[in-house]
Amino acid sequence: MLQQTRAQAVIPYYQRFLDRFPSVEVLASAAEQDVLALWAGLGYYSRARNLRRAAQQVVEAGGFPHDYAAIRALPGIGDYTAAAIASIAFGLPHAVVDGNVLRVVARMENDSADIAAARTRERFRTIVRRWMGTSPPGVFNQALMELGATVCLPAKPLCRDCPLASRCRALQAGTVAQLPVKLRRTEPVEIAAVLFLVRRGDRVLLRQIEAGARRMAGFWELPGQGELTRARPGKIWGEFRHTITHHRYTFTLRTATARAPGPEFRWFSAEEMAAIPLSTTARKALRLAGIL
Repeated sequence: MLQQTRAQAVIPYYQRFLDRFPSVEVLASAAEQDVLALWAGLGYYSRARNLRRAAQQVVEAGGFPHDYAAIRALPGIGDYTAAAIASIAFGLPHAVVDGNVLRVVARMENDSADIAAARTRERFRTIVRRWMGTSPPGVFNQALMELGATVCLPAKPLCRDCPLASRCRALQAGTVAQLPVKLRRTEPVEIAAVLFLVRRGDRVLLRQIEAGARRMAGFWELPGQGELTRARPGKIWGEFRHTITHHRYTFTLRTATARAPGPEFRWFSAEEMAAIPLSTTARKALRLAGIL
């Protein structure tokens, strides 16, 4: 859940998730729709699917793997997560390199290499592994990540409070504010779109995203102009913003009258919506309309 998501946003989801799926066995046997419903609103939904698949593999194997390569082979586990689990859970000497650690390394070494480049990340990982030495890997990794998160901040770093200040080459060179360097930036793309709020009594018309869609398959959303070509638009409820990576959407929510044009459409009451995976845009729109 913490992958590309702030801890403050994760905590309530994490607590609800563990209440519903208290063991790997319960998660492995859960329906994908139930897992997605609890994940709804957190984003990056492939994480939820991978977590369930990983739980199934762990159950089939009779337990959680204890070596880096086997951990790394689980669905959804990359180098960073595998290193974190291997070092913190099992004391294995693998360096955890996240954005905070990259910033610490760049400043400690006064290194202006592009941290978005794979070769830079791999070189910084080697540096961290050298720094680790014979220290307890889990404690060392967590300390370095915490240093970057609380002291070696992106803006206005607390250099006077840093326990490594005397060793920091960037501080000595006066280049702290210029580091780290990240060259590859994608310009944001502005997109305008319309969502329709179609009601029949106390029920709202939703469309399920088809199975072929990579990220959002199985989720339910409000139909747009492309899905309800024969809809008769009504009044405008308002607008809301939504960002996915470098795409910035401005959605206009309009009432409309229409029939469900196919089997992928269904009518839901507010109570029924609580039990299905709703897309984030659907949640924002329904809150705007006072339905959720």
